[in-house]
Amino acid sequence: MTRTVLIAGATGDTGKVAVREALALGLDVRAMAHAKDGRSNNLEILGAKIVIGDLLDINTTRAAMDGVDAAYFVWPVAPNLIHATVNFAQAAKEAGVSTVINLSQRSANRYSKSDSCRDSFIAEQVFNWSGVAVIHLRPTYFLEWLLYPWQLPFVREGIIRIPAGNGRHSPIAAADQGRVVAALLKNPEVHVGTTIPLSGPVEMDHEQMAAELSDALGRTFRYQDLPIDEYCDSIAAMGVPPYVVQHFRGAMADYQHGHMSGSDDNVERITGEKSMSVGEFARIHSDVLNGKHVGQ
Repeated sequence: MTRTVLIAGATGDTGKVAVREALALGLDVRAMAHAKDGRSNNLEILGAKIVIGDLLDINTTRAAMDGVDAAYFVWPVAPNLIHATVNFAQAAKEAGVSTVINLSQRSANRYSKSDSCRDSFIAEQVFNWSGVAVIHLRPTYFLEWLLYPWQLPFVREGIIRIPAGNGRHSPIAAADQGRVVAALLKNPEVHVGTTIPLSGPVEMDHEQMAAELSDALGRTFRYQDLPIDEYCDSIAAMGVPPYVVQHFRGAMADYQHGHMSGSDDNVERITGEKSMSVGEFARIHSDVLNGKHVGQ
C-alpha cells in the first residue's frame, strides 16, 4: 500500500524539494498551498495532489490530513508560529497521523531576545505535549540567505554583509533539508522523538565563506562585519518586515555567542548523499549571485 504524506509549505524553499524527493521515493504526496498558481501547478505536473489550505485555519488543515500517514510542518520567520503549530498538532492528532516532521531552527531558545527563536522553542514543546509522534529538525542558517533581497545587492558587489563577528556555522542549502524531510516522511520510525541538527559539510566563519565564494565565482568577496543595531536599522529601511528585523537583532547576538556553531553529517546519514558546500551552492546560483557581473 502506498504511503500518503502531507507537505505543508509545499511551494517554499524546503517544501518544493521535499515534494519532488518524496515523489521520487514512491510516496503519494499531498502538497499544501495557499492557492492554485504557477508554483503549485509545477508540483501538480510532477505528480503531487494539491490541497488548498491555511495553517491558521484548523478546518482546512484538518481536511488536508484525512488519510495521511506522515506530515511535514514548516513556518516562515513570521508571526503566528505557535498558532499554526497548535492547529497542525490538533489536526494531526484528530486524523491519526503517525508522524510529524517539524522544521524548527538551530537557534530555538526560550531565553533568546528573538521572538522567532523563542517561539520555535515553544512550538517544539507544543508538538511534544500533543502526543503526536514528532521529529524536530534544527537546521543552521540557510545558504539561501545569500539570495535574500536585502543581501543580494551587496553579494553582487562582492560583499558578505552581516553582523556575525567571529561566529561560525555550517551553512546548509534548503535543497538538502528537503531531501532529509522526504527521507524521514518515508522512514520516520527510528528517528521519532529525536531532535536532529542539520548542517552543511564544513563549519566556517564569514571570512572563510567569502574566500569560498571568491573561488567558486571567480571574483573577490570580502566580509563586512558591522554592529547588530546598524545592520538591523539598515534592513528595516530596506523594507524588511519588523518581525524579521526583531529576529535578526536577537538571533545575531546568539550567533556571535556560538549558538549556531558545529557541524554534523546527518544529511548524508539520513539521505545517503552529502550536503552541498558553499561553493557548490554558489555555482548552481551563479547567474543570480553575479547579477551585473554575468558575462564579464
